[in-house]
Amino acid sequence: MKFLARGIWLGGLLAVASAAQAEVTSTVTLVSDYDYRGFSQSGTDPAVQLSIDYAASSGFYAGVWASTIDDFLDYDGNGVAETEVDVYAGFAGSFTDDLGWDAGINYYTYPGASDLNYFEIYGKLSYKALTGAIYWSDDFAGLDNADLPPGVASGSALYFSLDAAIPAGPLSLGLHAGFSTGDGIEGLLGGVEDSYEDYSIGLSYAANNFATELKWVLMDAHQAGSDDRVLLSVSTTLPWSND
Repeated sequence: MKFLARGIWLGGLLAVASAAQAEVTSTVTLVSDYDYRGFSQSGTDPAVQLSIDYAASSGFYAGVWASTIDDFLDYDGNGVAETEVDVYAGFAGSFTDDLGWDAGINYYTYPGASDLNYFEIYGKLSYKALTGAIYWSDDFAGLDNADLPPGVASGSALYFSLDAAIPAGPLSLGLHAGFSTGDGIEGLLGGVEDSYEDYSIGLSYAANNFATELKWVLMDAHQAGSDDRVLLSVSTTLPWSND
């Protein structure tokens, strides 16, 4: 799987080099807490995030996304990461005006703590305001490099999500439900649980090239960093629109 993932990713980069009529954008985001599937990645402290995205008329896209994080230690305790840098690529298209699809690959990296690096593939279907997705990794959070709890065979993990973006006057209502399961999740949770659910509900507002979101996040895993909390984010995407 790892060699296949690397091949797909490198092939995507070659497609970027040859694609025409592409658009490059960059987004800067300030968040009160970096939430990832219900868990705080920044120790419930604020984080700064930056992305650079490439989109071609063919439906191919690729990008790099980075965020400040809480200190993440290598599994041997010798390395520490203060930044997460993710690389991704995929293709998106539509079957009809209302029904769309998306498939791609993420590579999560943690400079300074490379034992944590891992690949993940995903597929999505969207219908009007609804989007369903499935993510799979054979080595979630680099857990194959860790001492897994007894009975946990590997770091494989699945994540299922369902999201809705509903216009509400000048605002947009965002609803999210996610379900994580697999040996990798059991390893992440210390062998205590092998699955958990996460939810969020938020309101966002966009004007004058800036977007603001207030979101309530909750989950049912009984681990540190999984408390229910309210998050605030402000973002802007460059180049700015003149509209």
